[in-house]
Amino acid sequence: MTYALPAGPQPAPKRQVLLATAVAVAAGSTMFAGMLGVWLRFRAAAPLREGDKRPLIKDWLPDNVTIPEVPTNVMLITVGVACVMAQWAVYAAKRRDRSHTVLSLGITAIMGLALLNGQVFTYTQMDIGVGENAYGALFYAITGTFMALLIAGLVMTVAAMVRYLGGRVAERDLIAAHALIWYFLAAVYTALWFVVYVQK
Repeated sequence: MTYALPAGPQPAPKRQVLLATAVAVAAGSTMFAGMLGVWLRFRAAAPLREGDKRPLIKDWLPDNVTIPEVPTNVMLITVGVACVMAQWAVYAAKRRDRSHTVLSLGITAIMGLALLNGQVFTYTQMDIGVGENAYGALFYAITGTFMALLIAGLVMTVAAMVRYLGGRVAERDLIAAHALIWYFLAAVYTALWFVVYVQK
């Protein structure tokens, strides 16, 4: 009679996707902090507006540019809803609830598309050229970088949805990394909204 040894302990998960996402989020946070710092530096160096009753206003925003506040505020709410949906995906994935995981990822993707639509609408309403002045160049640099990151977040959402539809319900680290990306996008847009759209 032969006796088999008990199975050894399972190796600890390496979580490469979650770790790589955390490194990318840290790098992106540093980049956006630098970009917003440059924006604030240029705004602080702008001359005071002449002939105004309140001479403390900086002449930074061009006279012919009006920032549409309704779509930018709606975008702030939308990115918050996207974070809630991404966290719902994490909750459902932990319970191996495939249908709710895919549903929450789908709603997250819809919120991301709504964000893209809102940013494009803001561009059309502002009607400012890239090379007209420093304001236009920095505005498109910051918001364009945010749109590129938003598209990357949408690609990750679609990839996670396809993998879950394919039956890989054990890959919960991908869903956690997906939620981390959307938290990062929400933090970036909140800072962008306050500095670029609210403070002008």
